[in-house]
Amino acid sequence: MRLTILGGGGFRVPLVYGALLTDHAERRVTEVVLHDLDEGRLRAVTRVLAEQAAGLPDAPRVTATTDLDEALRGADFVFSAIRVGGLEGRAADERVALAEGVLGQETVGAGGIAYGLRTVPVAVDIARRVARLAPDAWVINFTNPAGLVTEAMSRHLGERVIGICDSPVGLGRRIARVLGADPEEAFVDYVGLNHLGWVRGLRVAGRDRLPLLLDDPALLGSFEEGRLFGADWLRSLGAIPNEYLHYYYFNRETVRAYREAEQTRGAFLREQQAGFYREAGDPGVSALLAWDRTRAEREATYMAENRESAGAGEREADDLSGGYEKVALALMRAIARDERTTLILNVRNRSTLSVLDADAVVEVPCLVDAGGAHPLAAEPLPGHAAGLVCSVKAVEREVLAAAESGSRETAVKAFALHPLVDSVTVARRLVEGYTEVHPGLAYLK
Repeated sequence: MRLTILGGGGFRVPLVYGALLTDHAERRVTEVVLHDLDEGRLRAVTRVLAEQAAGLPDAPRVTATTDLDEALRGADFVFSAIRVGGLEGRAADERVALAEGVLGQETVGAGGIAYGLRTVPVAVDIARRVARLAPDAWVINFTNPAGLVTEAMSRHLGERVIGICDSPVGLGRRIARVLGADPEEAFVDYVGLNHLGWVRGLRVAGRDRLPLLLDDPALLGSFEEGRLFGADWLRSLGAIPNEYLHYYYFNRETVRAYREAEQTRGAFLREQQAGFYREAGDPGVSALLAWDRTRAEREATYMAENRESAGAGEREADDLSGGYEKVALALMRAIARDERTTLILNVRNRSTLSVLDADAVVEVPCLVDAGGAHPLAAEPLPGHAAGLVCSVKAVEREVLAAAESGSRETAVKAFALHPLVDSVTVARRLVEGYTEVHPGLAYLK
């Protein structure tokens, strides 16, 4: 089986390959094709993968190419993990937004819109090429903003593109551990959009254990989201939000913390990863050790400004191991072998959330088999959550419309309608700022 990874020179690719090596059930993957536009990054990551596979004679063969069509031909699965504009683009997204006093995070608010406007045209081109060159392939989308990009690609690939994110999985596991339950035996009632969802229940042997957590202040204060949001707010919601909702519920505090930080997250990662790629290019250095060291620092500093503004302290050791690669491989295994499993994924809504249309991509538990991912029925969202979901989905639709039409006016509308921007004047200045710094937005007229 041939697995193609788009964005194959990306920093997190060794997580995927490492999971392939350690999970013996994945031996059906015989070839991994890395595609990237940057040959230097490809060489560095290929070195890391070679060290990971040392001494394993049955490790999947790795090839690398800068030719997209070559990478796609013959693929059984395609992992799309591209970053249009690179980390320099992410740093610019943050900088332009913060200058206007609004959030510039890469998937939330103004930064997420800018990233989406750059990424959607590229993702659509990839989807069209997959449909032409590998029509039987399944595309698993890692690229952020994951829900928005998956919806853009689904217009050309239908249900053969599925988006993934490790945030809901990590949240469900933390809740299960706090309650003394086995995460593998718990069903997480999670619903929303990518980076905009809530755990409304955690069922073990048919019994919802979440009320026990919400009624115990000590338990609520013993894990990341409890410290981040505060026990009182979680009890008011009657649910545990995805950590990204901190940007909405505590927006002013977060923007202030980001503006006071020495550097933005994107700028930090840009410098950190540039150092890794330089080091990994030195033949006298272990590329794998350099990658391990850089990854540990990256994970430990994740959402540091949010935790600082909330007084939430350092991340726990159990939360530093990532997890999106495990979700991707579990999804791939279920489809390839028709092994039925339940995963939280980004898929077309169908009739899952009554407040959204059938084609809107949502993030919900799905039954996965050889036919793909099938969203499970869900109870209606409470009013506050439904309002926020509908508002953000409307913004995503404006981003898709702007990317398709090239309309600058529609792009302004997308920014202005976002609840974390809420100003037409600021929206116009954001579009001006982003088009000045991003060549990839030159199509907006």
